[in-house]
Amino acid sequence: MKVLGISGSLRKSGNSEWFLKKTLQFLEEEGLETELVSLRGKTLLPCSGCYGCAEAKECVQKGDDFAELFDKMHAAQGILVSSPVYYASAVPQLMCLLERAGFAGRMSGKFFSGKVGAPITVARRTGHTFAFAQLLLWYFINDMIIPGSIYWNVGVAGAKGARDAENDAEGIKILEHFAKNMAHVMRKLKQ
Repeated sequence: MKVLGISGSLRKSGNSEWFLKKTLQFLEEEGLETELVSLRGKTLLPCSGCYGCAEAKECVQKGDDFAELFDKMHAAQGILVSSPVYYASAVPQLMCLLERAGFAGRMSGKFFSGKVGAPITVARRTGHTFAFAQLLLWYFINDMIIPGSIYWNVGVAGAKGARDAENDAEGIKILEHFAKNMAHVMRKLKQ
């Protein structure tokens, strides 16, 4: 069973990527295979609402990195996304990917149905809940299974780089508990 982690952070060694890597590490300790993909350096066009995917059963836009990422999402049994929070929302690059993937996935047979996953959001002080809810809506509309934890999957960090993230002991504990729940759910679904 494979979990794909998609980092929405455009900063190298950013806090949200650090929290995602830590969660993937916890999942590996639970015996799951993981892969990290960063949106840093990727080009992602927004959904144009053309409905070309309804006929083609795939996104018809070309000229960006969407198809490679979409294929990885299709192949994984679990999907995690992480986003830094600026202005109380997920970063636009991540939303471009998720909106196109959601649309194309629904048009090509609802292939996200039954996959397991959840978002992780990271902010300096506040805005987590808006961004977290925004991303949760994507999981819900795509018929995915979302394991819980002892709190929301949010991290508190503000300084550039992961040196701040590793000081959020409560956030790390939340994600460790979440990873155990996610691994448990994935194992049960495989039975």
